[in-house]
Amino acid sequence: MNRTIRPVEPFDRPRPGDAVHVGIDLGTSQSSISASNDRRAVVASFAGWPVDSIAARLVGEAVVVGSEALEKRSMLDLHRPLEQGVVKRGSAREVEAIRAIVRRLLDEVGAEEGTTVRAVVGVPAEALRINRQELRQALAGMVTQLMIVSEPFAVGYGLEALLHSLVVDLGAGTTDLCVLQGRFPSERDQRTLTVAGDSIDRHLLDAVGARYPEASLSIHMVRRWKEEHGFVGDRSEAVIVEAPIDGRPTKLDIGREMRAACAALVPPVVETIVELVSRVEPDFQSRVRQNVILAGCTSRIRGLGEEIERRLQEMGETSVKQVTDPVYAGSDGGLAIALDAAESDWERLPNVVHG
Repeated sequence: MNRTIRPVEPFDRPRPGDAVHVGIDLGTSQSSISASNDRRAVVASFAGWPVDSIAARLVGEAVVVGSEALEKRSMLDLHRPLEQGVVKRGSAREVEAIRAIVRRLLDEVGAEEGTTVRAVVGVPAEALRINRQELRQALAGMVTQLMIVSEPFAVGYGLEALLHSLVVDLGAGTTDLCVLQGRFPSERDQRTLTVAGDSIDRHLLDAVGARYPEASLSIHMVRRWKEEHGFVGDRSEAVIVEAPIDGRPTKLDIGREMRAACAALVPPVVETIVELVSRVEPDFQSRVRQNVILAGCTSRIRGLGEEIERRLQEMGETSVKQVTDPVYAGSDGGLAIALDAAESDWERLPNVVHG
């Protein structure tokens, strides 16, 4: 499903009394939404508040969301409210940041305040287990009815891969794996790994810093490099990037460090796939092995699917496929669940926020 985002016209907006069904993929690095009015949008999962009166005057907004918040981060109290797939605790700002991100997503698809919204929200399996109350609090007053599902289940549902498949959702904070066996998955069917896009970024930052100690680096810089140049495999290649040394832009070759950082993701993913497949009824294991699906934006690392497939061949014939649209696969799947859900599947949220 490949649809372009177009400006919201008046006829796109819900009529009074109409319900908008949405799927939301609430991610550590970016969040996406797919709506029943054929609108989709994605925002970076950052929100920030001006740090002082000068910043407030320059920013011109009470809260800044998404990539704009990253660009203006020197003037903001910047928050990335999800860490390793779960809501950060210890500050009310994290819940406020989630609300600001979700509000922006809803506005982007024309679901303005006061609209009846039925939302299926995809989160990592670990967040599904421990973060339900924080998510309810964050969404109260914006979402009328709610269903929380694991991200890989939403992906599988949207692809109609609900039987004898294994979805690996490679995000920023977590890698989530789920075996789909024609029913709602249990905890036994799912795993959450903290080896994911963020851990690659930290590995790369440390490795490049060790090789070029005089270079000025930031986590945002190396994340951008990974998104543009990340690769795995036996081949070696130059990756030429630019970073300041003593204030002067300088070309650096980080190919060796890039390959090593990205390759660190492969062994734990392969090990967890083997574990989950081994728990499947023996008659169906070969079918699951031949229907492994990679999703999530970290799945765009070049060569990742081929490398995982190669490592799994010792189990027997294996096929690893990648979704065509990793940005929206989760939210599209959430929307499909929302449209198919029975009335009894929904949880009704209060229309006010409780502190």
